[in-house]
Amino acid sequence: MGLIWYAIYLATFVASLYALVEAVRTPAAAFEVMDKQTKKLWVILTGAATALSGLAVFSGRGVLVIACLVVTLIYLLDVRPAVKGVGRNNGPYGP
Repeated sequence: MGLIWYAIYLATFVASLYALVEAVRTPAAAFEVMDKQTKKLWVILTGAATALSGLAVFSGRGVLVIACLVVTLIYLLDVRPAVKGVGRNNGPYGP
């Protein structure tokens, strides 16, 4: 049973690290245009989720891993698709 939880902790850590990188790379204006809070808030939330899930991976105790997973999934499934294409002049078939 411990191996399953370790896999969940590791998957949450990898996903939250990816969400953090994407939040940092996205321009701040994209969040405002799509009415998705602020870039600063999402960087803080995904950073905290990355830190807490990383702590769970290395310590084996994941008290807040579910909260980290929720924050990560909200960013990856709702916010990122909305802000992904803002500011680019690419159409469906190229520029």
